[in-house]
Amino acid sequence: MELLEQIGRQAKEAEPLLRTLSGEKKNQVLNQAAEDLVKHTDRILKANEKDMARGREKGMKAGLLDRLQLSPKRIEGMAEGLRQIAALPDPIGQVMEEHTPANGLRIRKVRVPLGVIGIIYEARPNVTADAFGLCFKTGNAVVLRGGSDALFSNQAIVEVLRETLTACGCPVTAISLLSDTSRETAAAFMKLNEYIDVLIPRGSAGLIATVVQNSTIPVIETGSGNCHIYVDEAADLSMAAEIVYNAKTQRIGVCNACESLVVHEKVKDAFLPLLADWLLDKQVELRGDERARAAVPMKEASAADWGTEYLDYILSVKVVDSLSEAIAHINRYNTGHSEAIITEDNSHAEQFLREVDAAAVYVNASTRFTDGFEFGFGAEIGISTQKLHARGPMGLEALTSYKYQIYGNGQIRR
Repeated sequence: MELLEQIGRQAKEAEPLLRTLSGEKKNQVLNQAAEDLVKHTDRILKANEKDMARGREKGMKAGLLDRLQLSPKRIEGMAEGLRQIAALPDPIGQVMEEHTPANGLRIRKVRVPLGVIGIIYEARPNVTADAFGLCFKTGNAVVLRGGSDALFSNQAIVEVLRETLTACGCPVTAISLLSDTSRETAAAFMKLNEYIDVLIPRGSAGLIATVVQNSTIPVIETGSGNCHIYVDEAADLSMAAEIVYNAKTQRIGVCNACESLVVHEKVKDAFLPLLADWLLDKQVELRGDERARAAVPMKEASAADWGTEYLDYILSVKVVDSLSEAIAHINRYNTGHSEAIITEDNSHAEQFLREVDAAAVYVNASTRFTDGFEFGFGAEIGISTQKLHARGPMGLEALTSYKYQIYGNGQIRR
């Protein structure tokens, strides 16, 4: 574990230098990094194909292979994320509040970096570039522990980013990658609180639970996504079918995909056959309760289905008698991620927005939009499903803390 200690120490040493970089310098590096990622597309794709070949040999599920796979378009998307981050205002040094109490002190609350951020994530190499961009813009060093499934891809991306940092005269230890992906190293990483200020897990429910239970470093919990769409009695059914189709099938291996469908009794007989036609081309397996199965032939849902994040072409279907019953079902089984209602009734929409407990709540839109890029953050470090410090897609501000700067003219406390 000596190498792990060294990586942590070097990141801690880089952080004071990163904290003092000007916004102009950070933007220069980010734009150059974007250019370099695209320039080295072939190099990154060759590394990614090694990971894909290993994944196929191991029988990795289609949804996970989709998360792992890179393409020229996805690499360009990573680069565009860095460009968008560069174009955003620099939050560091921003005065959040300022006031002068009766004692005459001028007190300012100012945004500062968190310090060194550790990220543990699974087979999603795009996270590597996103994490670098957001952490670098906010003056944080980042230490990454990716999954073994994406090791070659992550190494190639980090090599390109470090070459950019060197060319721009910045410390290469602004980003570090643990090449040892063993459980033992991961366990030791979770206890590196001497050097790591915050730990962010991204991946399966099992990974996140392991980090939360074992880390001695403060954790920002990102969650799995058992996301629901509720089709209200006042829904435009054509719109609803298109939205559910998009949310379920556009990418099955992502945390903002729809996994659970809730349908009002009054529209089930018209809506479920329509939806089944939409889902036919993707061969989505439906698992429903008794009333759903009466409307469309499908498998019987078990109690476990209501709380499952499938990451597959499977959708659970629950029929309810009222909006209140739909909300109660969603709040019982959701993971605090993204929930949607399809309705033309504004009062129903407002009740759903008020009462559903999740980081992102939608009216007449796909849950697939819960994403830092789509929210205009450039990228995201993760989607927080907790309620402290940050919630929802975490952009630049979520990677900052603050300190108070106090100006006096001789005050003493009596």
